[in-house]
Amino acid sequence: MYPSIAEGGRRLEVTRMLGRGIAGHSIADEIALAVATEIIEGRLSPGDDLNSVELARTFNSSRTPVREALLVLEREGFVEITARRRPRVARLLLSEVRELYSLRAELYAVVSRAVVRVATEADLEMLRGHQRALEAAVADGDVDRYFWVNVQFRNTEADIARDATLRRVLDTLALRALQLRHLSLSQPGRLGPSADDHARLLKAYEDRDADLASALTRSLVRAGFAAIERSGWTGEET
Repeated sequence: MYPSIAEGGRRLEVTRMLGRGIAGHSIADEIALAVATEIIEGRLSPGDDLNSVELARTFNSSRTPVREALLVLEREGFVEITARRRPRVARLLLSEVRELYSLRAELYAVVSRAVVRVATEADLEMLRGHQRALEAAVADGDVDRYFWVNVQFRNTEADIARDATLRRVLDTLALRALQLRHLSLSQPGRLGPSADDHARLLKAYEDRDADLASALTRSLVRAGFAAIERSGWTGEET
């Protein structure tokens, strides 16, 4: 269902989530995709300035598509644009992160119950493929690859749930959460336990154990927030 990360999975995921605002083919789309990925993967931090002139030079464009791209990212909550200063990467306070993760934990618990109820063997095989990819990324120590496969795992769960309304709600949170999820998985010692927890979740799906699956999902999301707390995240400029 999804291509491998090496074959463009990263681009697919970010473009899909930005798809409400961009088509994915213009220079403005390319700029928005590139800046969003830099933010998600932690190469741009909250409060960092975004220099429109440098972006235009990098993409060999005028400043018009740069402005269009930054407006898309502002609409998605990635960028702050204020008068008389450069656009900058948006900040999210720890209290807001806590609220976001609390909501995600409950929503994905609903997804897990739906997966137990409706997943076919073909659906479970897709999740097994993602699990194998997670374990391979752990073996290679590849945080970025693990992260994007993890995103695919969650998106596949949401697809399997076959609940369009729930999927739309999850998508409204997805982009803002990606940056935080990458930060969480980047913390030392996180990949192995995360992969083990996903293996237990997959086993609960196979056993059709809705209570265990929903509890494991809540635990996975809460562990992500705990890692962010340990990282010292404040969302404020340093």
